[in-house]
Amino acid sequence: MLIREGVVTDAQILAQLLGDLDYPNQPEAIAERVAKMAANPDSRLLVAEIEGNAVGFISLHFIPQIALAGEFCRISYLCVSDLYRGSGIGQKLVDEAERLAAERGCDRMEVHSHTRRVRAHQFYARAGYGESPKYLLKKLPPR
Repeated sequence: MLIREGVVTDAQILAQLLGDLDYPNQPEAIAERVAKMAANPDSRLLVAEIEGNAVGFISLHFIPQIALAGEFCRISYLCVSDLYRGSGIGQKLVDEAERLAAERGCDRMEVHSHTRRVRAHQFYARAGYGESPKYLLKKLPPR
């Protein structure tokens, strides 16, 4: 398995993987977001590839902290194809994310996962992630 940077031409498979997680998207929209992430030094998109086929990805955002010296790294999405779940790909993507975060001087990793994603919670618990204080959300109107 190869872990590489995500590129705009991955948009089709990324849209499919996100659709598997109930985030339906059009490849064109994903391509725009991938390009935007690639231009942002505080974002990374890593793709897991087997035999030339993308089978999973993780998107990361590095966020400076005002009260503490380091940054923290937020996993915004982690998706692995249904065909490869349970094969260790998700853990390898998380391991690489944690390595990159440590290189940048991050003092913690953060991930938000909806309460309905019980299997994801089990995965993150096995990877050493624990629950944190309440997370609040406010949806903004579209522009």
